Amino acid sequence: MDLTGVVYWIKNKFTILRWLPDYSKSDFRGDLISGLTVGVMEIPLVMAYAVIVGISPVYGLYGSLIPLLIFPLFTTSRHLSIGIVATDMIIIAAGASAIAEPGTAKYLNVVLLLSLLVGIVQLGMAFARLGLLVNLLSKPVIFGFTAAAPLIISFSQLGNLSGIDLGRSQYIFIVLGKFITRLNELNLTALGIGLFGIAFILIIRRIRPLFPKSLVLLGIGIALVIGLDLHMHGIRVIGDIPSGLPDFRIHEFSLEDVRRLLPTVITLVIVQLMTVVSLGKTFATKYRYPLNPNREFFALGAANLLGSFFQSPPVSGSFSRSAVSDEAGTRTPLSNVICACLIGLTLLFLTPLFYFIPIPILAAIIIVSTLSIINIRELFYLFRTKQEDGYIAIFTFSSVLLIGIQEGILLGIGASLIVVLYRSSRPNMAVLGHIGGSQTFRDIARNPEAHQVEGILILRLDASFSFNNADYIKDFIIHKATERGNRIHAVIVDGASINDLDTTAIESLRSVAETLEDWDIELHFSGLKGPIRDVMLRSGLARKMGGTHFHMSTHHAVQYLLEKWESEDPSKKEGEEGREDRLKNYMEDVE
Repeated sequence: MDLTGVVYWIKNKFTILRWLPDYSKSDFRGDLISGLTVGVMEIPLVMAYAVIVGISPVYGLYGSLIPLLIFPLFTTSRHLSIGIVATDMIIIAAGASAIAEPGTAKYLNVVLLLSLLVGIVQLGMAFARLGLLVNLLSKPVIFGFTAAAPLIISFSQLGNLSGIDLGRSQYIFIVLGKFITRLNELNLTALGIGLFGIAFILIIRRIRPLFPKSLVLLGIGIALVIGLDLHMHGIRVIGDIPSGLPDFRIHEFSLEDVRRLLPTVITLVIVQLMTVVSLGKTFATKYRYPLNPNREFFALGAANLLGSFFQSPPVSGSFSRSAVSDEAGTRTPLSNVICACLIGLTLLFLTPLFYFIPIPILAAIIIVSTLSIINIRELFYLFRTKQEDGYIAIFTFSSVLLIGIQEGILLGIGASLIVVLYRSSRPNMAVLGHIGGSQTFRDIARNPEAHQVEGILILRLDASFSFNNADYIKDFIIHKATERGNRIHAVIVDGASINDLDTTAIESLRSVAETLEDWDIELHFSGLKGPIRDVMLRSGLARKMGGTHFHMSTHHAVQYLLEKWESEDPSKKEGEEGREDRLKNYMEDVE
C-alpha cells in the first residue's frame, strides 16, 4: 500500500480527520457552549441514572468520560451526544440483577462486563456491515418500549422518593404492592423533598428550558441537608464518592456469566443501535450531511469497549442531551470532548461536594427526566395512520410492563414480523381500467373515470410474489377471471410492482396459466423487471407460455391482443358483436 492509500485508510477509519483540518474559531465557539451546556446538564442526570442500576453515582460520571473522548474519533454524526441513558439502565438492572445481588462487587463487575460485551458485539456488527438489523425495531415497538420503560424507572424510584426500602424489581405491580404494605414506614420529610424537587424542575422547565435546573436543584438539596442536618433524621444521602479519574481495570468473568448475559447484551445492542441511527439520521437530514450507520456502530462499539476498561457502564445516544446540544449550537463531535473535560474536572475537584446530595432529589430528577420521554401524541399518530401499528405499540407496552423488558421487546419484534408476514400474504390486488386520452391504466375502485377494456381483465399486483402469498394471488386471479363469466378472453397481469419471484410463486403462475388455458383464456404479463423475467426464463415458464405473452407495458399488451383478435376468424368467439371495432375504439380512446 502506498502513502496515499495509507492516508485514505486512516481517514476512512478516523472520521475526525475529515472535518478537523477545516475546524474554525466559530466551530469551536459553538462546540464550547454546547459542550459546557450539556456537561452541566449531564452531571446530575448521569449520577441519578447510576442510581437506577444500583451502583455508585460516580460510575455515571465515569460513563461520561472515556466514551465521550473515543466516540468523536469515529462517528459520522456531527450533532450526536452520547452517555449513559435511563432506558438502557433499566435493561442493565434487569439483566445484571438476575446474575448477582445489587450492591455487591460481583454486581458491579457484571454491569461493567456488559459494556465490554456490548462493545465487542457492536464492533463485530460494524465489521460485518449489519446495519440492516436496526430495522428489527419498528416505530410501534420503539414507542411501546420508550413508553413503558419510563414508568418502570419512575416506579423503581418510589422507595427513594418516599424513604421506604422497597428493594429492586422491574415489575410495577410488585413495587406498588410493597409500597402499599409498607406505607406505615413512609418518611414524610423525604417525600416532601422529593415532591419539591419534581415541582421545581417542572416549573423551571416551563419558564426557562435551558436553565441548568437539575444542577441548581442538587445545590438546593445539599444546602437543605447541611443546613437542617437532614441526614441525621432519616434522609439518605449519596455519601462518599471517590475523587480522581477512573483506573484502568481488566474484567474478571466466567463463560457462564457471558452466556447468561447474552439476552441482555442482544437487547442492549439493538436498542442502542436503533437510538444512535435514528438520532443520527434526524440531524443528518436536518443539516444535510451523510451518515454511515456502520461507522456509527463502530464508533459506539469502540466507546463501549474502551470505556469498559475505565469502569464505564454501557453508553448510547441521548435524545434529550442531543437536542440540548443542538439548541446550544454544536457544530462538530468535539462538543462531546468538551463535555468529557468538564466531567473530568468534576471528578478531580468537586466530588466531595456531592456527599450531602439527598437521594429523594436524585429520585425527583430521574422521575421527571424519564417521564418526559413518553409522547402520547405518537400513539394517536400510530392509530390514525396505521391501526395495526397502534395495536403493536400497545401490545409491546403491555408486554414490557407485565412480562419484562427483554421479553417485551422481543414479543414486540415478533408481533411486528407477524403483521408484516400477514400483510405480505394478503397483498393489494387491483383491477385496472383504461384512462381515456392516455396509455394509462388505473385502479377502477379509486378512479371512477377508468373503464375496463371489453374481453380483457387487467390486474396489478402491488407486492413481491413469494411463497407466503402465492396461493392468495393465484385464487384472486382465477376468481376475477371467472367473475365475469365467458366474456373474459385474456388476463393481463401488470407486474411493474413485482420485485421478487420465488419457486413457489412460479408454480402458482404455472397452475394459473394451465387453468386459464383450459377455459380458453390467455394469460399475459406486462412491465416485468429484468430479474423477474430472468427467473421466469430459468424456470421454463416463459418458454412454455411463449414470448408473445410478455409485453413492455399494459398498453402494448392490450394493443397486441386487440390486433390479434381482429385478425382472427370471428367465428372463434361466438356470441360477440363488433369485435372488429374493439381495436379502433381503443386506439381512438388512447388518442
